[in-house]
Amino acid sequence: MTKSIILLLLMSCLACSSPSSNIDSHSDSHIDSNNHAQTEPSLYQEMGEKPALDNIIDNLINIIGQDDVVFAHFAQSNVTRFKDQLTVFLCHLADGPCQYKGDSMKDIHQGMYINKNEFNHFVELFIEAMDNADISYPIQNKLLARLAPLRKTIIKI
Repeated sequence: MTKSIILLLLMSCLACSSPSSNIDSHSDSHIDSNNHAQTEPSLYQEMGEKPALDNIIDNLINIIGQDDVVFAHFAQSNVTRFKDQLTVFLCHLADGPCQYKGDSMKDIHQGMYINKNEFNHFVELFIEAMDNADISYPIQNKLLARLAPLRKTIIKI
């Protein structure tokens, strides 16, 4: 029951987002303008596509559910919606085959009064979730680099 409550809290973060887009369980081939196969895979592909994202997010939800520092920010969340929206958001951010049409990170975190320590702690939990999903450090760093600019829109204190 505790895990369910924690998952619900996590989902509240993105509960106000617009309905999510679908994510294909397979990725399409990438073709450049000369009709040659693209030589470098997208970050989404490097991560392991949707199965890897699902694994990261499942890990994150479980970790947050057991965390005293950030759990309160997720207490009123719809866990299923949070999972769906975060999956689409990360897929889009990693150049996957999805388009995030949800609310901005600024709007989602409005009124949450997240401070620097809470934000940094959440990042540590996210890294732990990626570690548990066997995402390599170079791939983690690439994803974190894409997430880093959001910091200023989330921290309010």
